[in-house]
Amino acid sequence: MLNDPLAAALAKILNAERVGKREVLIKPASKMIKKILTIMNDHRYIGAFEETDDGKGGVLKINLLGNINKCGVVKPRFSTKKNGFEKWEKRYLPAKDFGLLLVSTPKGLLTHNEAKTKETGGKLLAYCY
Repeated sequence: MLNDPLAAALAKILNAERVGKREVLIKPASKMIKKILTIMNDHRYIGAFEETDDGKGGVLKINLLGNINKCGVVKPRFSTKKNGFEKWEKRYLPAKDFGLLLVSTPKGLLTHNEAKTKETGGKLLAYCY
């Protein structure tokens, strides 16, 4: 039993990236993990991924591009207001306009730049650069 499947998935991706593997299998697959992987794919941190059903929780097969320097979850899941992202960018990202903070907002799962544009706050979930 996993306490934090998102943290386990991002750690597995990061470890496979560092070793130089071209693909990695993530178990279990959840809607949140798939949405985060979709955002990472849109920003070219990972390649395409596909889901297969194993009868237990699903498996995600992810193609890696070698573009991730670091990724992980934000623990505890801090809340932030629509104008409070700069503090968290300084803490979790190495430079301005470099990397992503993934935020769960009332308007869905967004990057911190999209949340600023839509003027909404939310809970910080993960970072990637």
